[in-house]
Amino acid sequence: MNFDASVIEAVAFDLDGTLVDSARDIAHAVNTALIEAGLRSFDLDRVRNWIGNGPDALILRALEAQGVSPLDEALRLRLRDGFERATLASPLGHGALYPDIADLVRQLQRRFPLAVITNKPTVLARAVLDAAGLLQSFAQVRGADTLAQRKPEPFNLLATAAAFGVAPSSLLMVGDAPPDMLAAHAAGCPSALACWGYGAHAIPDHLQPWRVASARQMAEVFAVAISASHGTAVTPV
Repeated sequence: MNFDASVIEAVAFDLDGTLVDSARDIAHAVNTALIEAGLRSFDLDRVRNWIGNGPDALILRALEAQGVSPLDEALRLRLRDGFERATLASPLGHGALYPDIADLVRQLQRRFPLAVITNKPTVLARAVLDAAGLLQSFAQVRGADTLAQRKPEPFNLLATAAAFGVAPSSLLMVGDAPPDMLAAHAAGCPSALACWGYGAHAIPDHLQPWRVASARQMAEVFAVAISASHGTAVTPV
């Protein structure tokens, strides 16, 4: 799609697979919980393919993959607790920010209010952002603390637009997977697909996001738009 950065008044980012390469941390957390429960663990590639819909969906996939009934609520709650404890103990001990993300965030926060909208629970998202040194850059951090807040539902995008006082059509959603793009579509937000993430290959054909190869590319596009609005040259940081 053709992307017009001049209409953007706020930016929302997904977390895992967009800001941070956290697949190893997520795999460590879910495998820690599974092993504590006497269940089989999974390799990184398998877990990476399950990322995007939050820990409850991840736990269901892990149970189904080893033939354990997902209907056992007590087991699911035990695994969820183990996942959260492992994440909080080491929020980003195995992962890192993607290249140029810190510079992009610094550039954008000088111009726009920023948010993180993720299918992680808010407390875990804040812990990861804090470990990455980015928490203070985001005015809003909204996780999937209820089913209604889980992308592809548009709830958190609409709530963020309202909190920032902007129209959804002026709030850019940056993410790497179908739930991000579908939530943006449902909310009426423009979207940017982070092609460096985990789920870019699975975007439905009817969606036409701005496909971004790197954080550096996004920074350059916004630098041009900002300089045009001010009539001055701006160099991406």
